Amino acid sequence: MTTETSSPLGTTAGDTLQKFIFDNAAVRGELVEISDTWREIQARHGYPKAVRAVLGEMVAAGALLSANLKFNGAIVMQIHGDGPVRLLVVECDADLRMRATAKLAPDVEIADDASLTELFNVGGKGRFVITLDPADKVPGQQPYQGVVPLDGDSMATVIENYMLRSEQMDTRLWLAADDGVARGLLLQKLPRHSGKEDQTKQATEAEDLETWNRAAMLGQTLKREELLSTDIATLMRRLFWEETIRVFDPLQPTFHCSCNREKVGNMLKMLGREEVDSALAELGELGINCDFCGKHYAFDKVDCAQLFASETTAEAVMPPSGSTH
Repeated sequence: MTTETSSPLGTTAGDTLQKFIFDNAAVRGELVEISDTWREIQARHGYPKAVRAVLGEMVAAGALLSANLKFNGAIVMQIHGDGPVRLLVVECDADLRMRATAKLAPDVEIADDASLTELFNVGGKGRFVITLDPADKVPGQQPYQGVVPLDGDSMATVIENYMLRSEQMDTRLWLAADDGVARGLLLQKLPRHSGKEDQTKQATEAEDLETWNRAAMLGQTLKREELLSTDIATLMRRLFWEETIRVFDPLQPTFHCSCNREKVGNMLKMLGREEVDSALAELGELGINCDFCGKHYAFDKVDCAQLFASETTAEAVMPPSGSTH
């Protein structure tokens, strides 16, 4: 293996994403290992084992896909289910700052070995959604959102099918997670763009396909137990030691929640003054916990009155147009 940077493979520690490309072929790869961030996500929730496994795989996949964002923003991955798990959300921005959560139906019991279908797609109405959300939107710009049926018996297969259907990009994923770590391998066959450069210096499309097939076969030898028990530097050497690849400086995923009091206040304003006043009359104070980080926000009657103070109409503070002075 060859390296493009001064950071030799194998010296990384902690949560790490390692990008690499195959020399002279339009094929790239990434390996990710997330432990501290994954434990932070789990710290405030007692998710069932089967839910933790799928959510951890989504966390690894979210980092892998976000590492190639070409804009300042975030990828939001969601599974909307019609089974005992109603929603899974993983959000990751271009700096690999991540958060994730799950919502379960009330009073459900979930077996440790529950399948993806049993968790999310009991009635066949499960959906997989990827949203690309720019941070610096121009006026009128909306996030791009792709929605597909929950097609596949594993998280990796669902995302592979999405990438092929929505992005027309050959993608292979291997994902695994337990209570301590979430790891993943991504391989992608990139489109080859024609140009004026000397074609003798580039691999042909046939050579690209040969490299892609060989890389995918090597990835296919990777078993879940090996992925969970082996650090990514060792995995890369074990899988691709005969390949000529170029390795880049590692990236570090981190936990980050973007919730704040202003956003929670805006959510209350969207509910409307009548509903908020009704809840205040019953409860005396509104308490909202962030689903991602668990932070508690309290709004009393004064706080809520201030939220809606800005909605006072100009007519309420100005004399009628027909008034005389």
